[in-house]
Parts: sequence; C-alpha cells; structure tokens
Amino acid sequence: MGNQMDKLSHLSYAEVPTVDPTGLDTDDGPRIGVSYIFSSDDELEDEEHFDQRDEVECSVYHRDECIYERSAQLEVYSPENLLNKCKAGDLVEFVASGQYPHWAVYVGDFQVVHLHRAEVKNSFLTDASQGRRCRIVNDSYKFKPLGADMVVQNAMEQVGLKDRELSWRNSECFAAWCRFGRREFKMGGEIRIGKQPYRLKIFTSAKHSHVLEFQSLEDAIMEKRRNDHLGRTAALRELACHYRNVEGSKKQPGALPAPGFIFPDQP
Repeated sequence: MGNQMDKLSHLSYAEVPTVDPTGLDTDDGPRIGVSYIFSSDDELEDEEHFDQRDEVECSVYHRDECIYERSAQLEVYSPENLLNKCKAGDLVEFVASGQYPHWAVYVGDFQVVHLHRAEVKNSFLTDASQGRRCRIVNDSYKFKPLGADMVVQNAMEQVGLKDRELSWRNSECFAAWCRFGRREFKMGGEIRIGKQPYRLKIFTSAKHSHVLEFQSLEDAIMEKRRNDHLGRTAALRELACHYRNVEGSKKQPGALPAPGFIFPDQP
C-alpha cells in the first residue's frame, strides 16, 4: 500500500535492534535509535574511493516538516575542481566509501574551517579533504541560512577551540551550526524528554522506507552518519537482519512486538 514503512521508537538500550539476530552485540559499537555520548566519527582515514551508488538515501523530519534531504543529484568533485565552485559561506562535504562524511565551512582564499579530531581548525580545502571527493551541500538542510559574512564569522570565531570547549559532536553539526545558527546543532541544545519529534527516514526501495524516531536533531544526525559510514549495502543488510528477528518473535505464541515498533503495511 503506497509508501510502506516501519516505525521504531527507542527509550532504552534494551529496546534497540542490533545487527545480531540473537539480540546480542559482538562489540561495543553504537546501536540504532539511541543517544550517543561520545563520537570519533571525524577520524579521517586514507581511503579515497567513493561509490555514490552505495549512499544511503534518507531524509530527516521534524514532526511533519522535512528539514534534511540527501539529493541523489549532487555532483562530487576533486578538491581542486571544487575550489572553482566554492563561495565564502558554503558548506562542503568530503566523502569516501566506508567512512564518516566530513563537513567544513568554506571561508575564502582556498581555506575551510572544520571540526577535526576534537579541535576547530582553519585549513586549506585540499589539505582538509585528504584526497577525498567533495561537494557543496548548502541545500541539504532546509533551514534559512545566515548571510555569508555571518557564516564565515561564526566559523572563524571558533578556530582553536578544542576538547571540553567544544559545543558540537561532529563536523556536520559544527558546519551546519555555522551556516544556520540554530541551537539544535549544539550538544544539549534540546531537552530529551517526552515525545520524539524527529524522524530519520531511510529509503530501502522505491516504495519502502524505514523510520527511526529521536528526541533531538543531534541524535538523528548521529544515526544518519552511522548509516553513511556503513554504506547502503551494509545498512540494508542490518535492517534485513532486524526484520527477520522481529518476524521470528511474531511467530512465537503470545509474543508481542518490540515497544514502539509498527509492522509494515501488507501490499
């Protein structure tokens, strides 16, 4: 029936699906739909390959309003070619398969400001890319942007901040805060109580999607980035494993679905 989806809402680790159908994790990695306390997702590696076909198609909603959407039409460029297209205040995303995306603010003169390894740095764009492909992502978030001068000022004023001085979990939250100035991108910018107004919608096919609910935009971004790191193939494999686990529990006499889970509509 139309655009089928399942819906998850997690309030504790006990309710979170894992990649292991037995419900046991084999490591201490982050799990779906929970608030992450620490992140090392801005550790840049030396891998340059990027397969755009393996990107996870997704969007983020605040209640009924779409506030983020990844466009499959965004072209990627070499760092050298991107320099010819950048304007001060632009958001730049560096991408490579199997890695977390790295975001930066272009501030002019071939330079960017970015959060890298727990420090806000001013670097040349070509150095910050570390050989990755890159693209301009000004329109991925649907909020009204600040003026270019203010975006650059926001970024430059944070250069040198590190460790406990930081207010952002990752490079994406930092760069987006510089451009839009919204507290939702900062750590603790929203109170995590009551309802979960944010939804991360992951498209599994043309007619199916998987939805996770979160109490803050920051948490939704963390899960989105986790899936970016996995890639589409691995992310869909993880979801399929979860579906099998849920279907198995449905077949047990008297078994109830996991809290907050709504089974997909039948075709």
